[in-house]
Amino acid sequence: MYPEYLVAPMRQELVDAGFEELKTVEEVDTAIPSKGTVFVVVNSVCGCAAANARPAARYAVENGKKPSKLVTVFAGMEKDAVDKAREYMLPYPPSSPAMALFKDGTLVHMIERHMIEGRPAQMIADNLIAAFDEYC
Repeated sequence: MYPEYLVAPMRQELVDAGFEELKTVEEVDTAIPSKGTVFVVVNSVCGCAAANARPAARYAVENGKKPSKLVTVFAGMEKDAVDKAREYMLPYPPSSPAMALFKDGTLVHMIERHMIEGRPAQMIADNLIAAFDEYC
């Protein structure tokens, strides 16, 4: 677990972009399997989250088509909520940062950490926008 003062600005970056923080298992179980499209960002304190994942997520949700719901969980903080979100992302192994798009509760698009590291935010955003255009 990280000190809250450390992660607060990282949380706020996505909240300011319209994401709802999910901090409990119940919140995850309500949000992810809901009707429509749900974009989940597993946030993280790592450098690739700061330089690539969060900027890509923020840019992608400014697209013409976007998911019905934008949510985030924070790795290293609310462990139970993160573990529950990762259950929905199976068969993909846990990774952070990570991004998943669900449609009517079914996982339809996944971006794992290895697809984020070393890639420019714009490339990741373009990948997300293509998924949003297809599923939203």
